Amino acid sequence: MKITEKILSGALALTVALTAFTGCSSSSGNAAEQNTEKKKFNLGHLNSTAHLLGFVAKEEGFFDEEGLDVTLTQLTSSTELVNSLESDKLDAILLGAFGGMAFQSSGHDITYFGGAMTNGHGYVIKPEKAKGFERGDVNMLKGKNVAVTKNSTDDLELQILLKDKGIEIGEGPDKVNIIYFDSQKDSYAALLNDNIDATHVYSPYASLGQRQGYSLVYYDVDFDIFENIPCCRQTAKTEDLKNDKDTYVSFERAMIKAYKFYQENEAETIEDVKKYINIEEDDIKVEVYGGFSSSNPDPDRLATINVKDRAVDVGIYKDFDIESHINTEIYDEALSSILKENPDDAVYKSLKEHFDKYQ
Repeated sequence: MKITEKILSGALALTVALTAFTGCSSSSGNAAEQNTEKKKFNLGHLNSTAHLLGFVAKEEGFFDEEGLDVTLTQLTSSTELVNSLESDKLDAILLGAFGGMAFQSSGHDITYFGGAMTNGHGYVIKPEKAKGFERGDVNMLKGKNVAVTKNSTDDLELQILLKDKGIEIGEGPDKVNIIYFDSQKDSYAALLNDNIDATHVYSPYASLGQRQGYSLVYYDVDFDIFENIPCCRQTAKTEDLKNDKDTYVSFERAMIKAYKFYQENEAETIEDVKKYINIEEDDIKVEVYGGFSSSNPDPDRLATINVKDRAVDVGIYKDFDIESHINTEIYDEALSSILKENPDDAVYKSLKEHFDKYQ
């Protein structure tokens, strides 16, 4: 496609902007303090502030407390994450629920066992293309070329909105022309090309885009139909969750502790996130504490099933048994054990209430 060729030629120009939030490797710490008996565990994530539970669990020592020596590795796409998981380079990944379904529905035996990000998606557009429109008006995208990462939650949300508004996908003044890319990085870089008008974003690209002069089309939290829509899930090979359950329960306990820390320690959490997503602290604060997303460790079973049903409804996937790819036992056991240790803790009790509602 000519558009794609032009986009690729312009992608190099975005290097400086993308370098601003290239993920860092996990901090090495003092070698003398390392416990060599801790079990090594490799966690894969994307360049998203919403994956903060892993960052906080590492930096605040919660993985260490649970006997795990965790290494965090940033990758750029769902395909890279799943390939690394299935080749045993990674023990767990933070993978988009919707994107993961592309693999699950085609026979990949991977299972969600916890959460990482809820909501946090949207679209930005070149400002000259947004004139005359208000935020939240999807008609802004009519007649536009929109860069989208294939099998992303943003892809699903856009198709749901377009169907709801009776807007067709395709070329033409009354349609939205979707052009697919392999990763958020590529989709965002495409904005440098004259033939791309808008792109989807997950955190922190929404803040970054607005800082760079793009206009916001919408956040998914602007629409009631996207309430509690899950994105990235803690994901592992199904056999590993069965054969090494105790390790994953320990991992989950650390993520639950990280959730409590992030709820109660804003400045320290922002500092932890910045070590992995090196952007302005003000942008991290907006993305993490601005009400546009939530980093909740709950597997959100019912909400995840709802994502699959919506994907089937708009014709993206054929129906399949998503429930066999959701494990709530590990999270339940981890949270129950923490509650036994901290029966009066308000944060942990709120997680229990959420789990009872959505499991």
